[in-house]
Amino acid sequence: MAKKSMIEREKRRQKMVDAYADQRKELRGISININRTSDERFSARQKLASLPKSSSKNRLRNRCAVTGRPRGYMRFFGLSRIKFRDLALKGELPGIRKGSL
Repeated sequence: MAKKSMIEREKRRQKMVDAYADQRKELRGISININRTSDERFSARQKLASLPKSSSKNRLRNRCAVTGRPRGYMRFFGLSRIKFRDLALKGELPGIRKGSL
């Protein structure tokens, strides 16, 4: 089980990413548009840099939905490798069975 503070920090980051997503997308579009003037593109980059760091999607970390473990994450299931194995052996994941039967 991961530390509660780390799990909560990740939840706060996710909220911040969601809140600033539209603004970031718009500013990013302006900053890479070659049809805009260089001053407009530069000011868009400055505004983008002035946004909070944690509002960037790159700062998010995939975590297990059950335990919050950040390592050994299986994206398709949203679980860590340990919980995936545990639930699969109990038969609680539909369609998953042991490979060597």
